[in-house]
Amino acid sequence: MEELRKVAEVDLWEGENPAPRDWILERVVDADGILVTLVDRVDRELIDRAKRLKVISTYSVGYDHIDVAYAKSKGITVTHTPEVLTEATADLIFGLILAVARRIVEGDRLIREGNWNKPWSPEFMLGKEVHGSTLGIVGMGRIGRSVARRAKAFDMRVIYYSRRKHEEVDYEYVDLDTLLRESDFVVLTVDLNPETYHLMDYEKLSKMKRTAFLINASRGAVVKEDDLVRALKEGLIAGAALDVFEREPIGKDHPLAQLPNVVLTPHIGSATRETREKMAEVAVRNLILALEGRKPLYEVP
Repeated sequence: MEELRKVAEVDLWEGENPAPRDWILERVVDADGILVTLVDRVDRELIDRAKRLKVISTYSVGYDHIDVAYAKSKGITVTHTPEVLTEATADLIFGLILAVARRIVEGDRLIREGNWNKPWSPEFMLGKEVHGSTLGIVGMGRIGRSVARRAKAFDMRVIYYSRRKHEEVDYEYVDLDTLLRESDFVVLTVDLNPETYHLMDYEKLSKMKRTAFLINASRGAVVKEDDLVRALKEGLIAGAALDVFEREPIGKDHPLAQLPNVVLTPHIGSATRETREKMAEVAVRNLILALEGRKPLYEVP
């Protein structure tokens, strides 16, 4: 904020919770630029009220909360913060893989609830070995590539599917059906768009191994949650680990939260102090550059 205040008058919402919709709509009228987060809906109503708006900077890599096409039709630049959260998100994804495969959360809960009351036996808390398994990555962008690098340390076979083959990466390119059929862990690292909306539905899930796990830290709506719950209950797949959901936040009564073979985290892919500070720097820099009529670091295409 100190950098931003050097070049602009800043109206900052300082409450602990997200800014109320009415507060945003009132203040955007005379704004030249706005800095928003994933929870702030930038739709036609807001854009139409902002008569002077030149730039919308979002403190996130995702931008599905912004009507980008409408903003651009009004000559408004839209910016985001990709790249800086790549490694933090890849760390979390691999943490989710290990947690769900080795039943780490389940074991922690067992002890905390006072239920570790049986002597050791060969069958106790058996999980899936990650080392040497096949990792299937859907979407070989920055985050997908970072996950693949981590997988090499576990001697995993890495296969991937994306809209095109990436000649610059040294991993096996396969079609989606092959990836689902052969992977022990299916990791989703795609953007949310009309092609990927509900990409993983019951039909796709039924093509996975019964011993396989689904990992999603991209966007919640890439997975059709009702179908995932059904697939898990029917034993079509062994489990799932999710950091994102179709509607957030979710509560303890959500169907996914009732299943023991599911690991859930509250959308914390980029939640390291280092990454969040870098995201803030990039979001502010994007805003300042656009306000000055210069090219921002990361403009939404």
